[in-house]
Amino acid sequence: MDRIRKGDEVIVTAGRDKGKRGTVLRRKDAEHLVIEGVNRVKKHERPNPMKGVAGGIVDKDLPIHVSNLALVNPATQKADRVGFKLLEGGRKVRIFKSNGEQVDA
Repeated sequence: MDRIRKGDEVIVTAGRDKGKRGTVLRRKDAEHLVIEGVNRVKKHERPNPMKGVAGGIVDKDLPIHVSNLALVNPATQKADRVGFKLLEGGRKVRIFKSNGEQVDA
């Protein structure tokens, strides 16, 4: 089970974009995530009339390593660590380490 999932709000803890917040858009692989508005670069695209691409300079979000991210606790609006807990029914849920609340309802 992953500590950070698609749709979670995260904050960058290290690197060029330290302090920025964003939502997880997709998972690149086991250790890299694409975050909205984080690790944004400018890519020069060549026009391709066969595919209908106009070309020019495009902003693109690149993947960032999961170790440089932390989940945002909505109660405190700060970065928080994530742990796991087993419920009575045998279901495994994510919890915040600071206050023990469940991440997902």
